[in-house]
Amino acid sequence: MRRLLLAAIAGASLILSANVAAAGDAAAGKAKAAVCSACHGPDGNSANPMWPNLAGQKAPYMVKQLKDFKSGARKDPVMAPMAAPLSAQDMENLAAFFASQKQK
Repeated sequence: MRRLLLAAIAGASLILSANVAAAGDAAAGKAKAAVCSACHGPDGNSANPMWPNLAGQKAPYMVKQLKDFKSGARKDPVMAPMAAPLSAQDMENLAAFFASQKQK
């Protein structure tokens, strides 16, 4: 019985993690990332230490930050107007793209 319960929990965890990972479309995010590349680099590796590297960051973290910039919960005069026009799906897609990139 215990093995069955553990197997069920493991299976549910895999399904849930697959759904979370599939929230964004990296290809759509890459197409949308042209504006981001001016500061964060085309692959999310910024050439300027003033701007953070986005490559390899966790997607949920990036989505939260973009939502916070858009809502005003996080204040930044540069990022707020960048996040303002983004839809929730745009944020998921951008996060999926940058999360898939290798940090240099």
